[in-house]
Amino acid sequence: MKDMARTALVTGGTGGLGSSVTTHLLMAGWRVVVPWINRDELGRLPEHPNLQLVRTDLADEDDLENVVAIAGDDADRPLFGVVNLVGGFTSGTRVHETPVATLDAQLNLNVRTAYTVTQSALPHLIRGGGGSVICMSAAATRRPFPGAASYIASKAAVVALVETLALEYIDDHIRVNALLPFVIDTPGNRSAMPDSDRKGWSKPTEIAKVVDFLLSDNGSAITGGSIPVTSVD
Repeated sequence: MKDMARTALVTGGTGGLGSSVTTHLLMAGWRVVVPWINRDELGRLPEHPNLQLVRTDLADEDDLENVVAIAGDDADRPLFGVVNLVGGFTSGTRVHETPVATLDAQLNLNVRTAYTVTQSALPHLIRGGGGSVICMSAAATRRPFPGAASYIASKAAVVALVETLALEYIDDHIRVNALLPFVIDTPGNRSAMPDSDRKGWSKPTEIAKVVDFLLSDNGSAITGGSIPVTSVD
């Protein structure tokens, strides 16, 4: 099966990173299904016959099942790729000064969504004979820094989830990998950190190429990986 005969579900596909990933996959011939919640972000995406936008609250079980069903309803272009881009960063203080609510929020945003989306999509991938799942972790899991224990713990949990899924579903020909970007060079991050040195920031277009590779047959030998994505510019 060629990649152009496949469907990818891209959560967070309207965001600063997600819009680059979605656009790249469309140009590569994928049918792409993108759940969205913020109408203001839709303008980041191109008009394309292979793009299907579905208003979805991923925290709502019925909404989630609906968008996954839509992604899996094209027999000619079965659901093969699941790209979990929903996530976020919250800085704070040292652990004893950080509310537990901050940890809960980071776990819900960075881990729970990836878990539930993947959980819902797996039966479709199994029935289709395989697939590729990508989750976003962070370079900070390898190079932690103070004041972000909740964020780093949640991203480390993503790595553990990916490694476990890769083992559980290898016999179903489902590959699961994590990407570990540094700070992603989006307008939002530039605005939030205007004085930062952007050397090494991960470019959305470069991340999109890695996503495409891992979803494609060219990435068929890679599963359970935690792959750094850091610009050398």
